[in-house]
Amino acid sequence: MKIVIFSGTTEGRKLSRELAEMGAPVWVCVATEYGKVDQGTYPGVKVLAGRRDRDGIAQLLGTDTLCIDATHPYAEQVTRNIRGAARQTGTMYKRLLRPASALPQDCQMAENIPEAVNILQATSGNVLLTTGAKEVTSFAPLGAERLYARVLPVESSLAACRGAGIPASHIIAIQGPFGVELNVALLHQFSIRWLVTKDGGNPGGFAEKLEAARKCGVQSIVIRRPADHGESYEAVLEFCKEWITQCR
Repeated sequence: MKIVIFSGTTEGRKLSRELAEMGAPVWVCVATEYGKVDQGTYPGVKVLAGRRDRDGIAQLLGTDTLCIDATHPYAEQVTRNIRGAARQTGTMYKRLLRPASALPQDCQMAENIPEAVNILQATSGNVLLTTGAKEVTSFAPLGAERLYARVLPVESSLAACRGAGIPASHIIAIQGPFGVELNVALLHQFSIRWLVTKDGGNPGGFAEKLEAARKCGVQSIVIRRPADHGESYEAVLEFCKEWITQCR
């Protein structure tokens, strides 16, 4: 009997530790070594780093395993692979999905990254990208001189920015989440007129970004969440407790 948590989120880290305290063997899967460091060490929690396709995920699962998908709300392909592997192996699966944010009326919605790029092509002014390093290249057609990217301070993020032609002086490599004050300072420092973000929910500092944008008169563009279904942290935790009890 073991619990495998696909994490990389605050909720996944918290859940792994709560379940370990109950005496359950917990494996946490994160995509990168950076994610492994962020997860930290905890008694009873084994952390595995590395990206896995559906077959690789299936190798970790089985009928004596509970699989918890606590990946980011925008990690569509990862969630598809986890669900597919769970079906393939007959593994009990639960999706831990943080609730969507209440979006203010003054933000502009985009269905996806290409739509956000299209919106910005008809504008002028500096753009702060806070959507993650993987999406930076998609914004390159706007012109690197307009783009400022806030990314994690790891080489892969810096390489993605370089690949998009973004100069070093336009790269803000720092780990969040951030409070309103720091967001405001960055928007002022780089004369930002447009902020592009995803609805990462409260743990990701989403509300603080939007509040800072309002304070600075910056227009926010929010990439709409992919369609998905899942359960709250509390509901998944309760299910895990019952599953552990039944397995003993």
